[in-house]
Amino acid sequence: MRRDVFQAIADPTRRAIITMIALQAMTPNALAEHFDTTRQAVSKHLKILIECELVKQEHQGREIYYQLELEKMKDIDNWLEQFRKIWEARFNQLDSVLSTLNPK
Repeated sequence: MRRDVFQAIADPTRRAIITMIALQAMTPNALAEHFDTTRQAVSKHLKILIECELVKQEHQGREIYYQLELEKMKDIDNWLEQFRKIWEARFNQLDSVLSTLNPK
């Protein structure tokens, strides 16, 4: 089953994992220390993030480090950009209305 990136970021634990590995690559054990859950639960979240291509694995000796896949994050940013433009236009309209109501 192919998962959607938006399914991956819908979960708060996965968003927290993304935030942590955006700063530095981490092992599942290191990630699990930050949550009140098991390492296996964190591994399931990582599996979903890998399936969505938001996270990639890097083997260093016996350890596996997980790091953010920046190109896939750009896809999310590009999708959000359309909404940013709408919000900015609405804020500009609001500024215009407020300046006519309260001229200085």
